[in-house]
Amino acid sequence: MILLNPGPVNLSDRVRNALLRPDLCHREVEFSQLQSRIREQLLQVYGLGSVGVARHRNRWAAVLLTGSGTAAMEAMISSLVPTDGKLLVIENGVYGERLSKIAKIHEINYITLSHPWDAEIDINALVKLLDENTDITHLAVVHHETTTGRLNNLLELARICQERQIKILVDGVSSFGAEELNFADWGITACAATANKCLHGVPGVSFVILQRDALPVDTIPRTLYLDLGTYCQQQDRGGTPFTQSVQTFYALTEALQEMTEAGGWRVRHSHYNQLASLVRDGLASMGIKPLLPLGSSSVVLNAYYLPDGFSYEKFHDQLKAQNYIIYSGQGNLAQSIFRVSTMGAITQADMERFIVVVKQIIRNS
Repeated sequence: MILLNPGPVNLSDRVRNALLRPDLCHREVEFSQLQSRIREQLLQVYGLGSVGVARHRNRWAAVLLTGSGTAAMEAMISSLVPTDGKLLVIENGVYGERLSKIAKIHEINYITLSHPWDAEIDINALVKLLDENTDITHLAVVHHETTTGRLNNLLELARICQERQIKILVDGVSSFGAEELNFADWGITACAATANKCLHGVPGVSFVILQRDALPVDTIPRTLYLDLGTYCQQQDRGGTPFTQSVQTFYALTEALQEMTEAGGWRVRHSHYNQLASLVRDGLASMGIKPLLPLGSSSVVLNAYYLPDGFSYEKFHDQLKAQNYIIYSGQGNLAQSIFRVSTMGAITQADMERFIVVVKQIIRNS
């Protein structure tokens, strides 16, 4: 089955076999070494590691959690916005709105800049809102909003936030490992992500990459299980506050090594782009139009209008019968679009066959 949903992804044999490594107690030195290795590997994805510098002296830290990408998002928001801070959440899809839900649940002082789901960020409205709310200390934004496939422009946000000394918290759940994330130049304070999307690991482990000085000092955490300060402190010492998912850690370290050997995030970006273009051009030849204009979407996922005469359920089920899993739209887009992601161990031949299958389905309808 070829998974064209935005995670979990098809695994390589190499990563799948890593799940069969020996059972391991999370309090043993072997687990400590595994955890430390993954933390270093994650920093190296975007060149944040410092070879030869002690981990606790590096400006950046990767903090590992057992949980989905939403766990990392919630840990980032609840841990890094102080009680005297004020958060601005940018919404232009389901996952931006989820950031607001997290802030509300944890009783964080926040406001939103909301957009239609298919809209790009309104920079003029953002500047106006910030000028009217000079007490904003943090801004939270989704990098790749998989609701529509839009890749939000962090470079524009960075300039605006740096002028105002606002800390940027990024949901990079479905962009980390395949899209550019310039942590230093864009002034990113923290980025939440997960193993089972662009990194080609399995569900169950997520992480936050953060600037160490962003962690609060001498404050009461809002949450027990998701407090990044506790995790970072214990992981720096080689420990973990709670039981981690050992087998998913095995898979993640293998997936990261596989990615490094293949050439890193830039090669993965190029591969995704090649597959996405193949799909976009193939569907266009059948009159299937993309939701967003060329250049607005990520290379990770694109959204398309359903073919004439097809409900999502009918289109999905006929593709599933041919071993392809697509993804539905959400909310008011549920009846009009479908989504195609090309993450994971997917080849050009897989996607060429996908186009052939779609043509056959439409021809036989």
